[in-house]
Amino acid sequence: MAADVATAVPARPAGPMVPVRYRVTARHQDTADSVTLSLMPIDEPIDDPEPGQFTMLYVFGVGEVPISVSGCPSREGVLMHSVRAVGAISRALCRLEPGSALGVRGPFGVGWDVSSAEGSDVLIVAGGIGLAPLRPVIREVLAGRERFGRVAILIGARTPDALLYTEEIEQWRAVPDVHVEITVDAATQGWTGNVGVVTTLLEGLPTTPTSTTAFVCGPEVMMRVVARDIVESGADASKVRISLERNFQCAVRQCGHCQLGPLFVCADGPVVSWTKAAGLLAVRRW
Repeated sequence: MAADVATAVPARPAGPMVPVRYRVTARHQDTADSVTLSLMPIDEPIDDPEPGQFTMLYVFGVGEVPISVSGCPSREGVLMHSVRAVGAISRALCRLEPGSALGVRGPFGVGWDVSSAEGSDVLIVAGGIGLAPLRPVIREVLAGRERFGRVAILIGARTPDALLYTEEIEQWRAVPDVHVEITVDAATQGWTGNVGVVTTLLEGLPTTPTSTTAFVCGPEVMMRVVARDIVESGADASKVRISLERNFQCAVRQCGHCQLGPLFVCADGPVVSWTKAAGLLAVRRW
């Protein structure tokens, strides 16, 4: 009788806190401390992420960490994440080899809403690992190039060796009528490109500020300065979008670790307009 009752109880549906098992199908070493992992589902896959959303990646026996999606299954055929080794969990992720299993929760948060930029000029500004969540934006814009106006892509990195996706960047450069500029904080031997912070690239762009949608991601101080300068040049603050990074733990607006003023960044972001973010990021926090 007990066995009959047990089998009659319906299976509890998986919720947003239950990781789905994925397997690493490819691993690409982007820089000395960054890798891009391609993942395919072992179980029923998560919903297809939109550019700008993130997932929680769980290394079994180590822990869980939020990572932005750098390639979407609906577009690339696999789920892709670029990870920089900065802590115990991200280092464990970077050590995973093809065939390894890990857990994935998500997708979470608000994406870039690339389609809303159709018909306008597009300005994409990336700093460091911030290029990873912007990569799907770039791919979508270039794949549908005829739907957008003039396109400018500005990329900043600490050094030439810290640049992500170097081969892919050259492919972006080759697309007609796409302006791509790169700068580094410190040059190394053989570097002949720009040296300086990414804001130095904002002068002389082919885009028209008053008809531009901007996508900005990188260190917070960089995003503040870039977004401010873009708006001061004449862009509409509501069309300047940044991606906030906070201490995501639950990713479902419950734990409060990611709260920024009235925003729960895991759910109300990570992508927000400069209209929402400007006042919040102006407040000094200890």
